Amino acid sequence: MTAKDASKRARDVCERAAVMPVLVVEDAANAKPLAEALVAGGLSALEVTLRTPAALDVIKEMSEISGGCVGAGTVLTLSDVRAAKAAGANFAVSPGATDALIAACEDEGLPLIAGAATASEAMRLLERGYDMLKFFPAEASGGAPALKSLGGPLPQASFCPTGGVSLKNAADYLSLPNVVCVGGSWVAPEGLVKAGDWAGIEALARDAAALN
Repeated sequence: MTAKDASKRARDVCERAAVMPVLVVEDAANAKPLAEALVAGGLSALEVTLRTPAALDVIKEMSEISGGCVGAGTVLTLSDVRAAKAAGANFAVSPGATDALIAACEDEGLPLIAGAATASEAMRLLERGYDMLKFFPAEASGGAPALKSLGGPLPQASFCPTGGVSLKNAADYLSLPNVVCVGGSWVAPEGLVKAGDWAGIEALARDAAALN
């Protein structure tokens, strides 16, 4: 997979909805009902972070949901890339980028949304052919004002800001011309997931999907 192809596919994923749920799922038994609730609410691109022992099983279960597009988050290494692809991930998300990680995703045919928090990091990814990026950690890196500032000299770069993004500030990011979507965990709070309150999660997803 070329960088151009990867970026196009990554952009297609980000354009599915205004919000990409960032999911930390402890129990694979919750995977399908959680994904079904989010997709029913209008959020079809789902990032499952590789932060729990169940994550790969969760990706496998969610990959079977009609209308959904599941990806692996916190992808850091070649083994992460291979495991995510084998589990059924359609894309990968990383907090940053290394040459080895980029090469692994290209070799495995897994579109990468790589993280960048500074102009230099974004420029390096643009130089490699990647123009659909993750702005992380968004709030700690200056929030929407910082991302707006990057848009002046780097208009060719588009972002999915993640990290500290919430219902309260999502609209600030989404109003920027260089933001395609935002990533956030608020649409699937731990309490609702543990309680199996899928209707509550679907309602949160609908509110998020209505953002612009």
